[in-house]
Amino acid sequence: MRFAFGAFLVAHGLVHGLYVAQSLRVFELQPGMTWPDSGWAFSRLIGDPAVRLIAAALFALLAAAFIVSGIALAFRQVWWQPVGLAAAAVSTVALFLLWDGRLQALDTQGAYAILINAGILLAVLGFHWPDVAR
Repeated sequence: MRFAFGAFLVAHGLVHGLYVAQSLRVFELQPGMTWPDSGWAFSRLIGDPAVRLIAAALFALLAAAFIVSGIALAFRQVWWQPVGLAAAAVSTVALFLLWDGRLQALDTQGAYAILINAGILLAVLGFHWPDVAR
């Protein structure tokens, strides 16, 4: 299970890499998708182009953190946990701050990623799983 959860973390990191490409407008994850434009927290304050650049940089770091934590877990490194937990927590906060404030099209604004992050946090903090000692 350690390898499976590690691979899951790596895959979750790769999806965060897709968020980088979406933020930089390399491609659209879904036709007509404009995320992270119009985020309730920062778009009016600094403008959508700046929000896109910040989001791209942040999600690049988060992608790396998830990938590194997944690989570290697979190799039984105890430091995988703080890296993975920090990535899940920061990702959740970032997605919330980049949300447009409406309840429509939540799937295009990272709602699934937030649920996955919550699952990661619950598994590790609530159930102390997976344990690298096994």
